[in-house]
Amino acid sequence: MTTTDRPSSRGYSASREQLLKRLSRVEGQVRGVRGMVEDDRYCIDVLTQISAIQAALDKVALGLLDDHAHHCVVGGPAEVKADRTDELMAAVGRLLRRG
Repeated sequence: MTTTDRPSSRGYSASREQLLKRLSRVEGQVRGVRGMVEDDRYCIDVLTQISAIQAALDKVALGLLDDHAHHCVVGGPAEVKADRTDELMAAVGRLLRRG
């Protein structure tokens, strides 16, 4: 299976509500940073908030990676494990190269 051929059940389905809450919190943080810029707040304060947003997104990403590894790779059909492992490692590589 590839990114265009997905299973009907995602690995994060069980934690979907928690994931949505975290993403809503991140949305609020981003709006807060926008407000800080509009209010011409001190640069370091804005950068501190951006760092907090990045940490929150990293936590979301790590949770998704963990769910994918357990549900889609380990718990997935044997015939797609190699492809899904490759996808997982490519996603990890993209996350590590950001910035």
